[in-house]
Amino acid sequence: MIKITNLEKIYRTEEVETVALDKLSFEVKEGEFVAVMGPSGCGKSTLLNIVGLLDDPDSGSFIFNGVEVAKFTERKRADMRKKNIGFVFQSFNLIDELTVFENVELPLIYSGVKKADRKARVEEVLEKVQIMHRRNHFPQQLSGGQQQRVAVARAVVNKPKLILTDEPTGNLDSVNGNEVMEMLTELNEAGTTIIMVTHSEHDARYSHRIIRMLDGRTVTENILV
Repeated sequence: MIKITNLEKIYRTEEVETVALDKLSFEVKEGEFVAVMGPSGCGKSTLLNIVGLLDDPDSGSFIFNGVEVAKFTERKRADMRKKNIGFVFQSFNLIDELTVFENVELPLIYSGVKKADRKARVEEVLEKVQIMHRRNHFPQQLSGGQQQRVAVARAVVNKPKLILTDEPTGNLDSVNGNEVMEMLTELNEAGTTIIMVTHSEHDARYSHRIIRMLDGRTVTENILV
């Protein structure tokens, strides 16, 4: 699904040049669950932004589903992102003014899905993540664990091929964190490819493979299954 070769990303100011990714190479196969680990500043978030088609590399190759996307325009990246990728963030990123149902429905509206079809798909995914009983509540009325369930539902409602998640349990206690990790595992077992950035060795053990980064490069890989 993903093949990255000699990927580079450099951030420049008038005084400083920071190498975020330094000829990084790795692959992720369809159906894998991969954890990316490493100290702060090692390039994990930059990598996630590029894989998520939120940013473009300065050089190197990035093949996504057989298509070279490294030189895509923002419009082409946005179109491919909308159709193929879901995101789950540490901070949930829910819209406070929208209900649970409306937050989850939003990606379908952007994709032009008809209203009747949206209702059926939102209800299906809310049942799957066991938050249907809160469909008319607002994010502020939910616990952290419930908000992350909504965030997961929003990420998967478009049935993406790939889910990217950045510290998905970082704002949760251990019980809610484990529930979120179990949800991600179930999604992966159903066929969704997952790449997770995490500092948690506990969460990383849910994955099939751990990629460890340092100074913008991969330094080790550990296969867990």
